[in-house]
Amino acid sequence: MDARLFSPLRIRGITLRNRIVLSPMLQYSATGGYVNDWHLMHYGKFAAGGAGLVFVESTKVDPRGCTTPRDLGLWKDDYIEPLRRITDLIKRNGAAAGIQLGHSGRKARRSVPWEGRVPLAQCPGVDHGEDWELIAPSPVAHSGKSAVPREMTHADIREAVEAWGQAARRAGEAGFDVVEVHGAHGYLVHQFLSPWANRRTDEYGGSPANRMRFAVEVIKEVRKFWPDDKPLFFRASVVDEEGWTIEDSIALAKVLKANGADVIDCSAGGMSDQTTSETTPRYGYQVEYARKIRAGAGIMTMAVGMIVHADQAEEILNYGSADLVALGREYLHNPNWPIDAAQKLGIESPFAHASQVYGYWLEKRSKNKLGIRPSTWQSGIHASADEKER
Repeated sequence: MDARLFSPLRIRGITLRNRIVLSPMLQYSATGGYVNDWHLMHYGKFAAGGAGLVFVESTKVDPRGCTTPRDLGLWKDDYIEPLRRITDLIKRNGAAAGIQLGHSGRKARRSVPWEGRVPLAQCPGVDHGEDWELIAPSPVAHSGKSAVPREMTHADIREAVEAWGQAARRAGEAGFDVVEVHGAHGYLVHQFLSPWANRRTDEYGGSPANRMRFAVEVIKEVRKFWPDDKPLFFRASVVDEEGWTIEDSIALAKVLKANGADVIDCSAGGMSDQTTSETTPRYGYQVEYARKIRAGAGIMTMAVGMIVHADQAEEILNYGSADLVALGREYLHNPNWPIDAAQKLGIESPFAHASQVYGYWLEKRSKNKLGIRPSTWQSGIHASADEKER
């Protein structure tokens, strides 16, 4: 059986072996912005398991923009060589290597999630113990518990734009195939887009075109330093809790496409603290956003958000809702999800996308005359006959 999920996709000069993407997920495991063995293990296993594109988590372009003291950084050249170990491992296993570049703005300087994700009043900076200043488009706190940030000057804005460009340059030198600008979830780019967070009265505030100006300048700056033959993604909160609409995102996507963006990664929310994973309403709850952006802006999209099952992912692609599907927490549950999906979709060579080290042995076991099913296929060795026949 042919499946769109396992068909290759060419974006500029990069061809992905399939449409399965590891979504950027913060690990909060860095020290001083540096990757370590945890990251090597974490990202390598998804490439070995068959992903088409493996995204390294939100990596900050400025130490002030770190969400927590444990974020990854790419604000200096010292980070290039350690990251190259990761890109080499990902690509040796047949996947493309992507990295998300971000800045948290007024949502920076917080504890890690398992320590409450609370704002930190007194905390040394990530780079060298410097003062950790919060900056944002306007002096408006994210929530009642958060500190009020300093309003960015024009010099600050230009410095932030240039930081994205230099981070993109370093990403290229580190061997990445894809860069994604993080413009969602209430972080700095999203803050400029939002009339809730952006109260400016200059050319960066007020009208939709003015509020989009920072995002456009970031994309243009990244494109200056990112090779023409490599894809550029933009993660957007297609809608949020404070008035940003699907129509706003379609307009933004059209402008970003005209300035060098290739794919819109379609998420939602994050402008306030109302959104939590516990209130996620249903499977694929954000897929409709990807479909509307794709149709309305004429740009490739990536769907994300409670994509769990192989047939679900295949339907998303077959219905034309997106060009790529990104998995997050389900991928943490099963790093070999592509192998499982290929078997369930009836792909002729279900282990072809996995590392040969895995694929050889799994192929050998699949020919066992007992018809052994993997643990992800049935609930247990004593599962009912009906379940075994699924």
